Amino acid sequence: MVYKGKRITGMNILQQIFEHKKQEIAKAKNRLPESELRGEAFSHRERRPFFKRLEKPGAAGINVIAEIKRASPSKGIIRPDLDVIKYASDYELGGASALSVLTDSRYFKGSVEDLKKARKTTSLPVLRKDFIISSYQIYESSLIGADAVLLIVRILSSQQLKDYIDLCIKIGIDVLVETHSKEDIEAAISAGAKLIGINNRNLSSFETDVEISARLASLLTPDLVAVAESGIKSREDIEKLMDAGIRNFLIGESLVKTVDARAFLRVLLGAKL
Repeated sequence: MVYKGKRITGMNILQQIFEHKKQEIAKAKNRLPESELRGEAFSHRERRPFFKRLEKPGAAGINVIAEIKRASPSKGIIRPDLDVIKYASDYELGGASALSVLTDSRYFKGSVEDLKKARKTTSLPVLRKDFIISSYQIYESSLIGADAVLLIVRILSSQQLKDYIDLCIKIGIDVLVETHSKEDIEAAISAGAKLIGINNRNLSSFETDVEISARLASLLTPDLVAVAESGIKSREDIEKLMDAGIRNFLIGESLVKTVDARAFLRVLLGAKL
């Protein structure tokens, strides 16, 4: 993989992202101290029900969290000219149950402005997808209007994961906890997660296998809600995972790469061409 002229291996990309994110947060704290941000975060804000939208299958028997994504560390630029307003509108018209918006600027070419635009354009609940490693980002997520945040087990300690889930509950933000292994799922459950994402992509090697969701979903008890993430490219992929009991799917790359996102989303939901 090449990023800005430098070759990045799967084994060190997470560490690079982590270090850059720490610097990014430090600069943000200099502009606006966490104490000031915290006070604003707890003020009353209208939340859209992210978890409740996924708790039960939608009209098509499944739910799709449609993602707004310009780039990724593994694939590079995917859709540089992405129009957030158009995609958000097309996703809602196409039948999406929720939106996911990448807000990381360096590796995904996203921004908090993308999330604000997407949420203003639609009535759908919006997930902030970023590398969240600090309570500062959770307070910030509240201010920018996120209805839910992504917490990745692999980049957080057990205590951080529990503390951040508890903090989100206090603020009123839903949480999607991302896992990739049996150990991750055990950590997520122990921390109090209810909505558990199973990432088919290994964040160390960036290899993707949709069978991972099917295998790991069997570890979840009926009171937990699974979301399959990454590598879902067709209705066939979805039907295979439905056989494993999964009814929620976070889909980004295949949607932003298609010519007609609205039509393709309907196909993913089961509509005939």
